[in-house]
Amino acid sequence: MRLLRLFILAATLVFLTGTVSAQVPVKAPVKAADKAAKAVTGKAADKAAALIDINSASAAALKAIPGIGDAYSAAIIKGRPYANKAQLTSRGILPAGVYAKIKDKIIAKQ
Repeated sequence: MRLLRLFILAATLVFLTGTVSAQVPVKAPVKAADKAAKAVTGKAADKAAALIDINSASAAALKAIPGIGDAYSAAIIKGRPYANKAQLTSRGILPAGVYAKIKDKIIAKQ
């Protein structure tokens, strides 16, 4: 009986090992996947490039953001550096309403 169990166990292991090793992944065409990945990456890169860094932008670049004029751009420059863009409101540089309008257009790079 014990010998039969060992035989069944060995046969099962051989069978499972054979099926696992026989599963070779089929390479799918990568062109479509690569194009999709590049498109997503490209859009993210374009968006990141379009963001204005509040730690290094000039007054003219800050004024180009809708809702930011001379006074706000001067206050942003005077309050530098920023660890994150939310500090514009926590430090009292911008009102919450103005920040809500521009938060998707700015970034605070370190």
